[in-house]
Amino acid sequence: MYRKPLTKIFIAIGAVCTVFVFVCCTIAFVRIYRAAREMEKSQEVLEAQKEEMEDLEKELKKAERREKKRLEEEEEKIKPEPSPSVSPTPSPSPSVTPTPRTTPSVSPTATASADRAPTAGALSADQSAGERQAATGAGHIVGIDPGHQGPHVDMSATEPNGPGSAQMKAKATSGTSGVYSGLGEYQLNLDVSLKLREVLQERGYQVVMTRTDNDTAISNAERALLAAEGGAEIYVRIHANGSDDHGVQGALSMCPSQDNPYVAELYGDSLRLSQQLLDSYCAATGFEDRGVQITDDMTGINWSRVPVTILEMGFMTNEHDDLAMAQADFQQTMAEGIADGIDAYFAGSDGR
Repeated sequence: MYRKPLTKIFIAIGAVCTVFVFVCCTIAFVRIYRAAREMEKSQEVLEAQKEEMEDLEKELKKAERREKKRLEEEEEKIKPEPSPSVSPTPSPSPSVTPTPRTTPSVSPTATASADRAPTAGALSADQSAGERQAATGAGHIVGIDPGHQGPHVDMSATEPNGPGSAQMKAKATSGTSGVYSGLGEYQLNLDVSLKLREVLQERGYQVVMTRTDNDTAISNAERALLAAEGGAEIYVRIHANGSDDHGVQGALSMCPSQDNPYVAELYGDSLRLSQQLLDSYCAATGFEDRGVQITDDMTGINWSRVPVTILEMGFMTNEHDDLAMAQADFQQTMAEGIADGIDAYFAGSDGR
């Protein structure tokens, strides 16, 4: 009499088990499908990054060829007119050559010191400050990056924020602009950087420029790699600032942190470079010193291979800073202040 109810019970249990197995299989299938889709997406991201890296390498090689050609052209221009400050046969004019007859009361010891001075590279008082400091720059190579690019150059394509980073950022932008002067930051950065190059070369440095015009399409990562490939020992990025508060003014510098995932090993020297550059710049210009800021978000810093700093020269949204920085003669003062900071950095490095 119990066979029929038992049979129904077994059938019900079997049905429930079948449904349970079906649900479990469906859930497992959905999870496997999602996992497969995630793997496909990850593969697509990796492929995209690989393509970006290949594009970066191609652009870097092009930039290296352009820079090499530019340097060769500059060397050809310089060769016919060697600098008189390094001539092996200086003029015997009394203004540059100390002689005993002009100082008859000098003791034998002092006279001997005076006789040795020219062989040590002593220079007369009427020679330029750049010539007096040429010994500081001798043998050193500096990378200079005039920040941003002209607005007519499309740099909206993205690149990794650092080597292997999944975070993508625009290759470059045109920056801010002077609220009162109307001058574009990209142009200000280039003007000061070109003047800085001249000052540094006068002081005996070699200079690697990441750009010398507003038309060359070169990304932030490519600039950092170009400076390193050009032999630069330090990488100085020239920028200007902006703020919604037009009362904010002054200069600041930036460097990576000691925990930066890409260039942590550059922290110590980058911090020293940032501090000395800012100190000398503010001393020369009289601009307010806003201190050194630590940042790990800048592509141009994260791709650097040598000690690196960003100098934010002043606020283009502040009337005082903006109008001062737009003046050519003041830009020369700015460039000399930056060069003084570079002198101080290498003087400290050579003495260590």
